Amino acid sequence: MILKFPKGFYWGTATSAYQVEGGIRNDWSNAGGKYDAGIACDHYNRFEEDFDLAKSTNNNAHRFSIEWARIEPEEGKFDKNEIEHYRKVILALKKRNLEPFVTLNHYTLPIWFADKGGWLYKKNIKYFIRYAEFLVKSLPQVKFWITFNEPYLYSSFSFFEKRWPPFKKNFFKFLKVLNNLLDAHNKTYQIIHKDFPGKMVGMSEFVMYFSGLLAPIKYIRHFYFLNKIKNHQDFIGLNYYLHHSLFEVLKLSRREKTDTGWEICPEGTYYVLKDLKRYNKPIFITENGLADADDSRREKFIAEHLGWVHRAIEEGVDIRGYFHWSLIDNFEWAWGFKPRFGLVEIDYKNNLKRTPRPSSKIYAEICKNNAINT
Repeated sequence: MILKFPKGFYWGTATSAYQVEGGIRNDWSNAGGKYDAGIACDHYNRFEEDFDLAKSTNNNAHRFSIEWARIEPEEGKFDKNEIEHYRKVILALKKRNLEPFVTLNHYTLPIWFADKGGWLYKKNIKYFIRYAEFLVKSLPQVKFWITFNEPYLYSSFSFFEKRWPPFKKNFFKFLKVLNNLLDAHNKTYQIIHKDFPGKMVGMSEFVMYFSGLLAPIKYIRHFYFLNKIKNHQDFIGLNYYLHHSLFEVLKLSRREKTDTGWEICPEGTYYVLKDLKRYNKPIFITENGLADADDSRREKFIAEHLGWVHRAIEEGVDIRGYFHWSLIDNFEWAWGFKPRFGLVEIDYKNNLKRTPRPSSKIYAEICKNNAINT
């Protein structure tokens, strides 16, 4: 059976600056050791090559982030050369008919901003707004703007679970940071709409599928912050990767897992999308993918998840696009370079050679046909 997607559907892949660009100094690189991405994939210098790979996969969109630490390496001092670099990145996408979806902040912070306490203090929100205004004004070619990537995850990992910089473990600081991020989103949304009409502004969040006895967790984990921004988003960005159930928590589940140990649950996409329908906003799946070094599960993963996405569309969920995570293997935060999420393999021992994986050809066919064959 052939399942067609709506006309004008966006098909793409996603990356983030710190994970692929290389040569960035920020709060992560400042933490040293395994938190320093170093040269990463050298995407900063090889973005045209990488966008050719995206185009060869028949994509018509691409999601990426701009590194705040590059744009404003010192407080109040904007680097014109870096703005020019990202202008070239956007023009390279446009040249290939790839619609840019730009994330303003994908976890990492300029060192000067982190030294001021980062998101712990409401008074610091003004710095982000200033940065956002500067970017939107400087890059008029961009229509779709994502303020923050996964604010709940960032707040939790950085200020409660002590996994990421600045390695805090305080529940009240976690809540404070989360609420400051939501406040920053709302204020940025208002300013962009006031000063730059016609822009589409949203936020991407890591939304998990909680089933069975764990289902009520979604009201705290997801709807708490979505309700706080529901009047300040033109679209919802959904990052869907995994499922939690009592069987999974107790390690009794027999579901297939990714290389990172995440349980694969394609139908979870459908249930999460149906939950998000209550907000009556267009939805872009801004991340969906898996760590799969031998590429043995990615083809099936993509097809099955998209099958459930199509079912949600048939039942009235307004889904406008799908971005696979990721275009190329990259630096996966505290995991380093071991997990392999890319449709394109990076050979870290051989001049960062790019090699498309077999699954990329399957995704290319889906994008070309705007359909999946079940």
